[in-house]
Amino acid sequence: MPTAPPAQAKNTLRRELRRRRRALTAREQRAAASALCRRLKTLPELLRARRVSLYLPVGGEIDPLPLLPWLYRRGVNVYLPVLRPFSANSLWFVAYRPGTPMVKNRFGIREPAIAFGARRANRLPAWALDTLIVPLVGFDTDANRMGMGGGFYDRTLAFMRHRRPAPALIGVAHACQQAEALPVEPWDIPLTAIATDTAVVRPRKRVRR
Repeated sequence: MPTAPPAQAKNTLRRELRRRRRALTAREQRAAASALCRRLKTLPELLRARRVSLYLPVGGEIDPLPLLPWLYRRGVNVYLPVLRPFSANSLWFVAYRPGTPMVKNRFGIREPAIAFGARRANRLPAWALDTLIVPLVGFDTDANRMGMGGGFYDRTLAFMRHRRPAPALIGVAHACQQAEALPVEPWDIPLTAIATDTAVVRPRKRVRR
């Protein structure tokens, strides 16, 4: 039987992993989010952070928002990713607090309104954050990440190849999104760790690019 081309095989795996997370019931989603946030609270990358980005979950993504009350009690400034206008497939990060005006971007995902975040005090580039909590479609035991395929985070975080210190990157997912092994592309930005509802996975090796 002929082997599928690498791009086709990757897209097939991406669809399967997205199907797995969408198959979870609402009760399973809530339990997974609670378990994830308990693990996140133990990570040194969160305990020492003062500027953290989260995300609003869509399409069955595991929900990091139960972490918000804990972050606010600790005086942490919370940010959400926003599609940058006039910049192809990249993000900036806008402050998120109760009552922040929200709009839907071109993908139908809610994000802080640019008018609210236009002031520099409310908007940060990725390099100014301490820790980013990022969604993913799949992961493996070496903390490699498969994203949605748009490259938004990889483009936004490309500076990390040559800038130090750099933010900590924590990928989060349901345990069912683990794959046996994922291909690593030259443009992939390595994660500090991956947290799920059942475990924390850290890279066994770090390849310099």
